Amino acid sequence: MNRDASALVSHLGRPLRLIVTGGGTGGHTYPALTAIRALRSRLTEAGGALDVLWIGTATGLEAKVAAAENIPFRTVATGKIRRSANPLKLVSPANVKDMGRVPLGVAQARSAVAAFDPDVVLGTGGYVAVPVGMAARMCHRPLVVHEQTVRLGLGNRALARMATRVAVSSESTLEFLPEGARATAVVTGNPVRPEVLTGRPDKAVQALGLWGFDRSRPTVYVTGGAQGSQQINGLVSEILPWLLGHANVIHQCGPSHETDLRDRAASLPEHLRGRYLVTGFVGPELPDVLALADVVVSRSGAGTLAELTALGRAAVFIPLATSAGNEQEHNARHLADAGAAVALLGRATPDTLRAAIGPLLTDPARRADIARRAAEHGRPDAADRLVDVLLSVVDR
Repeated sequence: MNRDASALVSHLGRPLRLIVTGGGTGGHTYPALTAIRALRSRLTEAGGALDVLWIGTATGLEAKVAAAENIPFRTVATGKIRRSANPLKLVSPANVKDMGRVPLGVAQARSAVAAFDPDVVLGTGGYVAVPVGMAARMCHRPLVVHEQTVRLGLGNRALARMATRVAVSSESTLEFLPEGARATAVVTGNPVRPEVLTGRPDKAVQALGLWGFDRSRPTVYVTGGAQGSQQINGLVSEILPWLLGHANVIHQCGPSHETDLRDRAASLPEHLRGRYLVTGFVGPELPDVLALADVVVSRSGAGTLAELTALGRAAVFIPLATSAGNEQEHNARHLADAGAAVALLGRATPDTLRAAIGPLLTDPARRADIARRAAEHGRPDAADRLVDVLLSVVDR
């Protein structure tokens, strides 16, 4: 039991009140959810309880997640500021219109914060976090900002100067903080769902029926995210016979791509077909698939990096070129420069993918070295570290 939590529970004499804000994408939403669960667990162990209010947008992923978790949810007005290297485009009609929504969002958020009277506010990024973070400052409530990516997102960059504490996922992020915010910064890592860390390889074999896999060969898990990636699917398809000559492959391709890739699999030589599983979606068995995988080929979103480094997996990253602020390339480059991953930066081709993944399949020592370096960057206890920060700022 955490002593600080016990002392806080005794001092408050009531449930701790937390406002969470952030969302739009899974990268902002799921770390917030993991932090909520970890904080609730910590308080429960100490004999206390947690009251949560999530403030987000009606159309963001956070609305669905909060509903599924039975977390009270409120919306505020917000606007997306569209990035551009051309300053003139920053005053586009769409940006001007959205900027005009910010004062309304701040007023709505201030009303919500004042009514809920939180002990602490946690912002995990996204445009909705800005008005709520500003409202926390206006209402004199402690604000903790958490950044998932190597470089600060626009929302968190705006809030960093007014935050009580800034939690970042990597030491490399510290240099990108506004100078005045560095004194409040702490490296926590990016919260990872606990179940991701408890997978068992044999359960993946049973759940997915991988009876044709040759366990003497390494296993590659290919994923483009829940919806799949046409780019990654195409690259892997082009080198598939070669790849299956060296490894077993679990290919999570996205539901809309599954039929085409199954047709491609049917044309493979019989001795290779048993080493290839194509599936539209990987659900509850994901932790077991990750436990089975020796190499992962994927995008390089912040959540993916957090999970793979926490597990210590060798990875080949193919960044999404259209990610906000090119954050996926920055994430991938950060690990690649440390020898903790391989990154295909620039234009990826079947040849560059084969050159990247080949040494990881044919040289077990190289694969193990990258996996070890990845684990050195992992923070499987990130959720607990973030909970420590939240508890530390609550008025005693």
